[in-house]
Amino acid sequence: MTRTAVRAAVLVICAFLLTVTGCSTGQRVDLGEGTSGALIAAIAGEPDQLDPHKTTAYFSFEVLENVFDTLVEPDENLQMQPALAQSWEVSPDQLTWTFRLRPGVTFHDGSPLTADDVVFSYRRIIDEQLANSDKFASVRAVEAPDPGTVVVRVDRPTPNMLTNLGGFKGMAIVSRANVESGQIATHPVGTGPFSFLGQKSGDSISLRANPDYWGGAPGVSGMTFRFISEPSTALSALQAGEVDWTDSVPPQRVAQLRDDESLELAVTPSNDYWYLALNQARAPWDDVRVRQAIAYAIDRDAIVQATSYGTAAVNELAIPQGNPWFTPYDRYREDGESGLDTARTLLREAGTQPGDLDMLVTTEYPETVTAAQIVADNLAPLGFTVNIRTVDFATWLDEQNSGNFDMLMMGWLGNIDPDDFYYAQHHTDGTSNAQKFANPEVDRLLDAGRVETDEQARKDEYAKAATLIADEVSYIYLYNPSVIQAWNPALSGYEARRDGAVRFRTASLNPDGEAQS
Repeated sequence: MTRTAVRAAVLVICAFLLTVTGCSTGQRVDLGEGTSGALIAAIAGEPDQLDPHKTTAYFSFEVLENVFDTLVEPDENLQMQPALAQSWEVSPDQLTWTFRLRPGVTFHDGSPLTADDVVFSYRRIIDEQLANSDKFASVRAVEAPDPGTVVVRVDRPTPNMLTNLGGFKGMAIVSRANVESGQIATHPVGTGPFSFLGQKSGDSISLRANPDYWGGAPGVSGMTFRFISEPSTALSALQAGEVDWTDSVPPQRVAQLRDDESLELAVTPSNDYWYLALNQARAPWDDVRVRQAIAYAIDRDAIVQATSYGTAAVNELAIPQGNPWFTPYDRYREDGESGLDTARTLLREAGTQPGDLDMLVTTEYPETVTAAQIVADNLAPLGFTVNIRTVDFATWLDEQNSGNFDMLMMGWLGNIDPDDFYYAQHHTDGTSNAQKFANPEVDRLLDAGRVETDEQARKDEYAKAATLIADEVSYIYLYNPSVIQAWNPALSGYEARRDGAVRFRTASLNPDGEAQS
């Protein structure tokens, strides 16, 4: 799931209900509430649905970040802060977490938020085994002793509990009525800074500011997310003043745009990562020496240049430099013929004769297609013929889940805690271990990291696990991309975040067209 995004052209929120027609380029209609006007944002694709517990699509979360809240949430430094819970405490044995809810919070339909809503939301994810049920792996009970208190009981210390509950909007607190009516996927009701107005299929989604938001009314009266799949079109719309914000900036334009006074540009290092994975349920990829040979032969610098025009950072592990959980690692950083010679030696030791390699990529994430071509060139001198199989994302998911691939490429987004980077992907029983990696010592370390409350000891465990994962080539890590966004200088109060969360709650637009100080 990638953060490819695009922006749009012209918006208009007309009347009390949303329509997207009939207005000239750049025209804005004030929705009232004493705010300064509607904001136009463009994203590269249409959300598959708007149920935060069921979607896994980044395009959905770009919208849902502004509609829903979680108990706690990460600040700009990815430290967890109060949100719907104004405070919390942990019992001395680390097995009971007690959250005190913020008083006076209401859903967009006017109904009050209570502890029962939190229990319902969490039980829904657990009982229906929805996308984020693994976040509750240690939870044995969720209770509401009174309307303002939520108690979460765990069967083991859970140092990443706050990150699990608030790291992203897949853990949103939802309305029982909205769920039971069946409308949450198409007309979500949350507690967030913006409420849902309407959706025009294939074109846009519009939101209206929530004047009763617990964090204060937003500085814009509403916003529309337009779906534009071509980055150059989105950028042109931004430069023409038809769009206020986009995260669909062509990376090849970044150097030029740094001096463009018609927009603000942010290139922010992210916690996301991109990787290759070999199917260890198939020979010869079940031999670690063959996997290592591929890792030595891959030219990460060439892939970064081709996919991001140098805006990403090469990395052989998941966690980027600058993150407190970063571990230095450069085992496979051999240049050119040196890396190929090492690869040839490993293949000889494994007794492997190179042949065809089926590489699964998807059109929805063009990075994978571009990188596949580099990989094919990298492996050709070893005697491998890489057959690039390009499919739509739904097919890609089916093929990954059924194990119908030799190699695939994809990315992981929105990671905060080290458990997010490693457990689901590399534990033998991990829910996203499509490559079928199994290592008892990695399992032990990842299990230990989930319960270790001493931060330094936890760092040591994850450093050892990360090193083993790379040594054994569960993934061939490639790079950490940057979050690249651009916006109208008249837009203030917005910051690009390294977790990719797109928050417009504090944004405002100067009607005179100049940035506010």
